[in-house]
Amino acid sequence: MSVGSPILNSQSDSERFEVALNRFDEENSKDPNIEVVEPQSWPRELLYAHRLYAWVERLAPNASEVLLLAARSQHICRWTIPRSNYEMTRAGYLKWRNELKAFHARKAGEILREVGYPDEVIRTVQALNLKKNFPHDPDSQVLEDALCLVFLQYQFADLAKKTSDEQMLNALRKSWNKMTPGAREAALELPYSENERRLLTLALESW
Repeated sequence: MSVGSPILNSQSDSERFEVALNRFDEENSKDPNIEVVEPQSWPRELLYAHRLYAWVERLAPNASEVLLLAARSQHICRWTIPRSNYEMTRAGYLKWRNELKAFHARKAGEILREVGYPDEVIRTVQALNLKKNFPHDPDSQVLEDALCLVFLQYQFADLAKKTSDEQMLNALRKSWNKMTPGAREAALELPYSENERRLLTLALESW
C-alpha cells in the first residue's frame, strides 16, 4: 500500500475504520502516565498517538487507511513494557525497542482482527508498525517523518535538559538522516528555544 491508495469503499468500511481508531484510543486511554496540555490532561500514549496521526495527515493529506491505522497504533500500550525491565546498556535498549515493536504490531493486529479487517490489511499495518520496508515503502517513509517531527516538536526540549550535548547531537543527526527534504523543511519551521536551536544548528553543521 502507498500514500493515497483507496481502501474505503463503503459506509461499512468507513465505520470499521472509525471503530478501529476508537479501539486504539480506548487502549491508550489506560496509560497511567499523564501529560497536561492546557486546559486538558491526557494519558501520555493517547496524546502521542493523536500527535503522530496529526503529523501524518499534515505530511500526506491523502494518506492511505493502512498508514493512518499504523500511525494511531504505533506506540499502543507502550507503558506496559517499561525500559526499566531491561539492562541499562546499549544491548538492553535495542532489545527493548525490538520487543516493543513486535508487541505494538501484535496488539494492533489483534484489534484490527477484532473489528473485522482482512489479513492482508492487518499484515500491511503490522509491517509499518515494525518498520519492515523502511525507507523503500512510501508509507513507511511518511510514518518515519512523522515520528521524527513528533520528537522534534514535543520531546526534544525535555530530552535536551537531561541529556549531554554529545548524545543530543547524535540523536538529532540520526533523526535528520531518516527524514525526507519536505520533513526537514517542516522541522526547520518549528518553534525552538535558544538552546534547542543551538543544538540543531550544531548537529546540522557537521551533517
